[in-house]
Amino acid sequence: MKTYAKSFKDLLVWQKAHRFVLEIYKLTENFPKAEMFGLTSQLRRSAISVPANISEGFKKKSKADKVRYYNIAQGSLEESHYYLILSSDLGYAETENLLNIVDEVGKMLGSYIKAIINS
Repeated sequence: MKTYAKSFKDLLVWQKAHRFVLEIYKLTENFPKAEMFGLTSQLRRSAISVPANISEGFKKKSKADKVRYYNIAQGSLEESHYYLILSSDLGYAETENLLNIVDEVGKMLGSYIKAIINS
């Protein structure tokens, strides 16, 4: 018997994306103060957009609307991916663990989108 998510919080992909945001906040606490309105803000914003769009898409009725929001989440995840590479290249932080989470969330989102399309 299939069990369906009653809330976006029941989605494993949302849970993983939310934990990613919490880790991003911890990481960026140590960024230079000069980056407060630059990289820190951009990275936090793009990371937050991932679970936010997953939660918004969850309530959409049509497959097309759901997939559109999950695709926006994918785009924000890729934006975060770049900011993590930049953070590492600038010497602000070690980002390998977070890049692994980006890959995992990306695969989960891709699978979730395929499941919606094929349902």
